[in-house]
Amino acid sequence: MVLARAVLVTTGLVTAYYLLPLDARATGMTAVLLGLGLVGVALFFGWEVWAIVRSPYPRLKAVEALTITLPLFLLLFAGAYYLLDRSDPRSFTEPLTRTDALYFAMTTFTTVGYGDITARSQTGRVLTMLQMTGGLLLVGVAARVLTGAIQAGLRQQHRDRPPG
Repeated sequence: MVLARAVLVTTGLVTAYYLLPLDARATGMTAVLLGLGLVGVALFFGWEVWAIVRSPYPRLKAVEALTITLPLFLLLFAGAYYLLDRSDPRSFTEPLTRTDALYFAMTTFTTVGYGDITARSQTGRVLTMLQMTGGLLLVGVAARVLTGAIQAGLRQQHRDRPPG
């Protein structure tokens, strides 16, 4: 059930990414929306940590939390890259489709960075560095927080079991 829910949510997020009208140019409002989106990801992640601690299956809930948080994070940056390219076509080494923007976000996150698409503008480079930093935090801090939440959930289960 956890896997099915994570797949459905991820499918919904990817579908929304491709269907939302992202054809406007990037503006100061785009930066605000990205910031609000990242705050939303952090709040969602915090809520998921709370749910992990109270879940009867904290390990599964942690997997679900990560499999939803990660695509949400990547899609936010892919949308920002796509809008930046619409605003300033010189921001990247080639024009970005939505798929190209998602590809760039994923190669940046995984630190593979094939080099076929690179950020050329200062705004593009700052946005990419922000994603790199956020990705490191997501991987490092999130792993630690999820591990702690799982342990707390397992301790809570142990306390809730009747003796004997």
